[in-house]
Amino acid sequence: MLRYAAFAVLAILANLAAQRMLLAVFPNAYIPALAGGTIIGLVVKYALDRTWIFAGAAHARAGQAGTFGLYAATGVFTTLIFWGFETVAWLVWQTHMAREAGAVTGLVLGYAIKYQLDRRYVFTQPRPA
Repeated sequence: MLRYAAFAVLAILANLAAQRMLLAVFPNAYIPALAGGTIIGLVVKYALDRTWIFAGAAHARAGQAGTFGLYAATGVFTTLIFWGFETVAWLVWQTHMAREAGAVTGLVLGYAIKYQLDRRYVFTQPRPA
């Protein structure tokens, strides 16, 4: 569980760093920054989870691309939680500190739910040797 939490922190930092970079270049591009951060966070978290959390497991009938697809699909609901918290914080307080606090809150809640979904639906069977 500690490893999962540490990797969630790394993915959150990657997500927020990507958002900051995009907003530094395009200050009014909130939606593209949100989407870009989400994609970066997804790829980082998948690589870490697949290798270190669910090592040796994959979906029974899906190849690597299929397992990633299932991983991304379980993230749709949790992404909406993250986006909701971040967007509400941004709309209410109009500061980047509030936006990032909302993002962190939403991501922490989302990752807690996502772990359960991934364990149950994505990484279900050991990979064949």
